[in-house]
Amino acid sequence: MTNPRGTGDRKVLVIDVGGTHVKVLATGQNESREIPSGPKLTPGRMVAQVKRLVKDWEYNAVSIGYPGPVIHGRPLREPHNLGSGWVGFDFHKAFGHPVKIINDAAMQALGSYEGGRMLFLGLGTGLGSAMVVDGLLEPMELAHLPYKSKTYEDYVGVRGLKRLGKKKWRRKVAEIVEQLKDALEVEYVVLGGGNCHKLNDLPPGARLGDNQNAFLGGFRLWGQPHHKRNEREVSGEGP
Repeated sequence: MTNPRGTGDRKVLVIDVGGTHVKVLATGQNESREIPSGPKLTPGRMVAQVKRLVKDWEYNAVSIGYPGPVIHGRPLREPHNLGSGWVGFDFHKAFGHPVKIINDAAMQALGSYEGGRMLFLGLGTGLGSAMVVDGLLEPMELAHLPYKSKTYEDYVGVRGLKRLGKKKWRRKVAEIVEQLKDALEVEYVVLGGGNCHKLNDLPPGARLGDNQNAFLGGFRLWGQPHHKRNEREVSGEGP
């Protein structure tokens, strides 16, 4: 994959934290690396393992895609599938470099953006969501909004896939994508997440994303001037 350079001499380490793996890539590197994650992975362990993993890489800034809501650059709640201690953890001190933290779906959305009004939906264990409008990123929490007798996540997340089976799940995905596209008045929808490849046909106005776009989103957080964002809302530096 092509690795965009940071602004000036900025060398960014991008960390995509997932429920099964933590994947990393840095400015100037062509191949990502990863470590396993899981319910025993605390933020301290994650930092220590990542630092060992990339000890031969140069970086002076860090982007973290976090699997949960982020407000003003800090995790709002503990992640469901990882260890505890993420809320309030001092990543800036732990890495010794400036850190920006953003919701993982929002980071992939930012990397998937190609202009105009875009909705990103991550079809994984749950339902990740974010919008980018004229270059401004807005993380969203559509997953738990009511839909029929349940929530959007209950229908298009992994629970819905198991309950409905692939055929009915695909129909629900198409139905919900069309509904959200119309309601939010977006020009296109990017579908990402581990289950997006289970779709046979894409809903009208939708395209498949690439999980590698999370890395591009992490680089863009640190200053692609043609993708201006309200940094106060979507990211933040450590104290």
